[in-house]
Amino acid sequence: MHQPRRRDRRPSRRGASAPVPLPPYRLPTTGADVVLVGFFSARQKDFETVMVEAAAQLAAHGARVVARIVQRRGVSVGGVRTMGLPYSSRTLLSHGKAREVAQVADQADAEAVVFTNPLTPHQRCALTTMFGRPAVSITDMLFDLD
Repeated sequence: MHQPRRRDRRPSRRGASAPVPLPPYRLPTTGADVVLVGFFSARQKDFETVMVEAAAQLAAHGARVVARIVQRRGVSVGGVRTMGLPYSSRTLLSHGKAREVAQVADQADAEAVVFTNPLTPHQRCALTTMFGRPAVSITDMLFDLD
């Protein structure tokens, strides 16, 4: 009996489209409830300062930070080489932390999840789908300058 080659058993990737890039996110006029998320290496000791500054920037533009969640990457199996790398290139966070963010955002009925870290278009799409609300980087946001 002829055994199919591995290449023949895989689904074709031809015609698979890349995710449609999301436009920059604009906070609703005032009073938007957001969850603030930060991903930090264990080497970065000033992560609380970064979170406070990001929350202040959001508050200055009318948003209410209803929750702050921090994912810290400590020394793991990969050792020091991997401390600055995300847990997942798709979501930036570990699976459990991503679930936690989704639960907190649902409980708080947040309008968006804002990351202190830059997100790729693929991460924005994956996280937006996962959370059921816009997931954006604070650097990608468009603020109304009144």
